[in-house]
Amino acid sequence: MASFDRIPAQAKVQPTQFTVAIPDEKLDEMRQLLKLAKVAPETFEASQGPETYGVTREWLLNAKSELEKYDWKQTEQHINSFPNFKHSIKHGSDTLDIHFAALFSQKADAIPVTFLHGWPGSFMEFLPILDKLRTKYTADTLPYHVIVPSHPGYAFSSTVPLEREYGITHTADIFHQLMLDLGFANGYVVQGGDIGSRVARIMGKRYPDIVKGVHLNFCFMLEPEQCKGMELNQREQDGLVRWNAFRERGSAYAFEHSSRPSTIGFVLQASPLSLLAWVGEKFLTWVDKPLPLSTILDDIALYWLTETIAKSLYAYRTDYAFKQIGGHGNPDYKLPNFGYSSFPKELANIPKAWVETSGNLTFYKEHDQGGHFAALEQPELLLQDFTEYVHQVWEL
Repeated sequence: MASFDRIPAQAKVQPTQFTVAIPDEKLDEMRQLLKLAKVAPETFEASQGPETYGVTREWLLNAKSELEKYDWKQTEQHINSFPNFKHSIKHGSDTLDIHFAALFSQKADAIPVTFLHGWPGSFMEFLPILDKLRTKYTADTLPYHVIVPSHPGYAFSSTVPLEREYGITHTADIFHQLMLDLGFANGYVVQGGDIGSRVARIMGKRYPDIVKGVHLNFCFMLEPEQCKGMELNQREQDGLVRWNAFRERGSAYAFEHSSRPSTIGFVLQASPLSLLAWVGEKFLTWVDKPLPLSTILDDIALYWLTETIAKSLYAYRTDYAFKQIGGHGNPDYKLPNFGYSSFPKELANIPKAWVETSGNLTFYKEHDQGGHFAALEQPELLLQDFTEYVHQVWEL
């Protein structure tokens, strides 16, 4: 039986197989720093709940205790159960090593697809989807080539260049080149949420002859002028209440990332406890239903052990404004063909009519459960929507 790590025959390159192996010294250091880290005393704010003023002291104490006992080696083993690769990509004067997990098919007509993560996520967001696919199919029957890259500066990919500006437009070019190098010049489909949705939009707009379609589960935008005064149903009204609440009380982190990324980067990389509080809050408040604590700790550990939290903030500095390049409200980045999945507890669960202003919407599906981390919260639903959209656009 064929394996999922066999590179397609049409590939222009042979990426290097990669195995995650964090040294024991780094694990020992993380535990020691956690043990020595002090938790601030109880305050009124720290007892109110994460949606009000941030993580509670009770939650942080428990999460700290669990992270001290956390078994990264088990997580590492799970990551390594999937094929992982690294590939060097030339971009201008820079060469970046891009890490990606993948499931390669041996079917001649397999459809190439790529899933793009956001912040504070990682490629691990999509491991539940990869797991469902490898369980349902063999490499001989899998209908897709599935590529899940780590953004530059994240996880096991190279950091972005230090001597010049770098933004998500460059990431879009790099991921497109990755797909070309893997032999998918005849076309592929891209899926993205959070920052990944912006990268996906740029790829779809810049390379419409090769990117056959873009599927999004995030469409962060302000109210389009042509939608002002439009009547909204109850779901849409509820979505805008959540959207406005996030803008007013939940988005301070993003302004810090965009305006003072250096400062917050030093703070977060100085202590795994600081990282746990800062990132843990997002996994507590951006979801429909609570995620397992172990899932949150996986994410914290990955950022800490790869020392990438400070390196991951550049997208906010270069592209946080609502209508900058790649923003979903930017009229210059309307997509020729895209699909959208709406999850009720998304940070910006905006009305369908708003989404439609950002391109030619050919697929739309609403769900009654799920939040910002759809690939983790509802992998089955996201996968169903994406595969339906993929086959719709591939047959055009």
